[in-house]
Amino acid sequence: MLFLVAALLLLGVVLGTVAHAPLSFTVVAAAVIGVWLTVFAIRERHGRRRGTSV
Repeated sequence: MLFLVAALLLLGVVLGTVAHAPLSFTVVAAAVIGVWLTVFAIRERHGRRRGTSV
């Protein structure tokens, strides 16, 4: 429950910040985060297929 409260508080802070940021900055930041998440997902999927032998 405490995690949920903290996550909602963080979401409110982030959305409040985005509301005051210029639209171009928001779009660029969203694109960067999207690319980062895509690369992370590809690396994770590739790593699981190969099998981790660490």
